[in-house]
Amino acid sequence: MIYPAAGKDTDLPARVSIAAEHQLRGRLWPVSPRPQFGQRAVACCRREACVPAAVLQIGGRIRAERAKKGISLRSLARGVGLSPSLISQIETGKCQPSVSTLYAITNVLGISVQDVLGETAAAAEVRHAAGAGRVADGNLALAAAPAAAARAGAAADLAGPVVCPGQRDVLELDLGVVWQRLGQVPGSNVDFLLVTYQPGGCSSPGGRLMRHAGTEYGYLIQGELTLTLGRQSHRLTPGDAVSFPSVTPHAYRNEGTVPSAGVWFVADSGGG
Repeated sequence: MIYPAAGKDTDLPARVSIAAEHQLRGRLWPVSPRPQFGQRAVACCRREACVPAAVLQIGGRIRAERAKKGISLRSLARGVGLSPSLISQIETGKCQPSVSTLYAITNVLGISVQDVLGETAAAAEVRHAAGAGRVADGNLALAAAPAAAARAGAAADLAGPVVCPGQRDVLELDLGVVWQRLGQVPGSNVDFLLVTYQPGGCSSPGGRLMRHAGTEYGYLIQGELTLTLGRQSHRLTPGDAVSFPSVTPHAYRNEGTVPSAGVWFVADSGGG
């Protein structure tokens, strides 16, 4: 499912812009104007409305990683605790995993969530643009060099350290959860995400607790979110922050009537 661009009316801010992060169900909080520092900031703001976010399809990547590891579909299903048919549906894109199922799959495969998400769309554009001007012998074709250099420069601008709202990769998970990737440093096992839970949304089916590699940090921007951590439950409201080892059994759920959204950071989230 591809969500409408930021700024249009929607109950699910799957691509939350700077202003839309404070705008849910017709409620708009004052937002300071975005500072304009030089040409890069201006270019970033211009692209927000015209560069669509990539809606990630991770089923094929899960299948490819499973094949690379030599793990059968039945073995993966047994390790995750799901039926082979459900794993097959996830791999073929017929359904999306929940947060807990995604982490369980990466645990069994011995990879990180970033391995499944793959490189960002902007990074892929840089790689494509960088190779567009090369010929078979590895030298830049003189006639194509200026145009290729311009494409590579524009793409590198998109893949730089600043990720604007319209450039985020979006992953719609099961049970009313949406992840937006806020950034990626190649070679690092870090999940840096803007996470949205719809009313009634949760990280695990049936309220089951999950555990995975890494250290988890979260900051709630809007809405309410209930964190079950071990045997205790914590009600998070805007401005609350959490941090804990991700191997501690935990689960999230939105028991409120409006979507909740926050920034989550999972360091050393697995893989090699």
